[in-house]
Amino acid sequence: MTDRPRISARIGGISESATLAVDAKAKAMKAAGRPVIGFGAGEPDFPTPDYIVEAAVQACREPRFHRYTPAGGLPELKEALAAKTLRDSGYEVDPAQILVTNGGKQAIYEAFATLLDPGDEVIVIAPYWTTYPESIKLAGGVPRYVVTDETTGYLATVEQLEAARTDRSKVLVFVSPSNPTGAVYPPEQVREIGRWAAEHGLWVLTDEIYEHLVYGDARFTSLPVEVPELADRTVVVNGVAKTYAMTGWRVGWIIGPKDVVKAAGNLQSHATSNVANVSQVAALAAVSGDLSAVGEMRTAFDRRRQTIVRMLNEIPGVLCPEPQGAFYAYPSVKGVLGKEIRGRRPQTSAELAELVLEQAEVAVVPGEAFGTPGYLRLSYALGDADLAEGVGRLQKLLGEAG
Repeated sequence: MTDRPRISARIGGISESATLAVDAKAKAMKAAGRPVIGFGAGEPDFPTPDYIVEAAVQACREPRFHRYTPAGGLPELKEALAAKTLRDSGYEVDPAQILVTNGGKQAIYEAFATLLDPGDEVIVIAPYWTTYPESIKLAGGVPRYVVTDETTGYLATVEQLEAARTDRSKVLVFVSPSNPTGAVYPPEQVREIGRWAAEHGLWVLTDEIYEHLVYGDARFTSLPVEVPELADRTVVVNGVAKTYAMTGWRVGWIIGPKDVVKAAGNLQSHATSNVANVSQVAALAAVSGDLSAVGEMRTAFDRRRQTIVRMLNEIPGVLCPEPQGAFYAYPSVKGVLGKEIRGRRPQTSAELAELVLEQAEVAVVPGEAFGTPGYLRLSYALGDADLAEGVGRLQKLLGEAG
């Protein structure tokens, strides 16, 4: 009998989340006593607002939340999500078009699993969040990448998207504000891309989790609102993680056509059943309340955004466009690569990130993780003092490059 692999090819082909891996290594080094400053994980440094926590405490005492609830989400939460969607983006949806998931990652995987057959292609704009390609491949799809760079502010054009389209293309992944770049598409470009997708019969998965984190003159624009004719072929993914500092509560959702949402709900009924009820009640309090908490966070993020961009651009060989949304800076470090830094010559951004962690005790994520080598991603969702200290260490280390 021949030996078969212990791990299936499907699961064995999945890469570990690079952002979580960097965060784990940074935390391990801190636990060992090293003064590491982490720019790795996309996680607000604020606590979850008190009124949300209190709603969860009360839910713990409710016997009905100690039991199974509908796999697709608490009815009262789905009603609240429909109201929140209308309030925040002007998109009117029925609660039957909503599926509550265990965070945004489950929403993304279930959407792809529901839409894709083996060999179907998905157009993904790079730099991309690390989870998109893995979810696509896990669902049997094939990612096709459209690469953008700092010269266009990391925005893709319809011409680039059209060049990537084939007769196997089924879905476009559209993200604005973007992780990892902070790019925000202006409304006219959202309309142009949406109309192109509609013209060619494509589906769109649009990730709106950073909808409230936009700065300056930038404005969040929901694609199915701008292009209503595409709504029946659009799946919106969202969650409470970033807006309300609730990354650990694990509540996301899908909004889409009823047949797609029902099918994804069937999958979830076998995969996980309902999201933890206490978390759902916390999410209900979050989306039903006002946006004052996110307003305070946005003010802090905006201040940090300006600081990190200024400090990064002071480093010779580093070029950082100003992000318009989310809480990430995505500088090009191509001008540093190949230069000698403390006896080493990093040739790739992955090697540079490793050197930065070892020598400056600063954790960043290399561009390789996001499909574009030659860049680093730094989350500025950390305290002002740590941010200034961390980028100051980068300035000192990379300033030695010669």
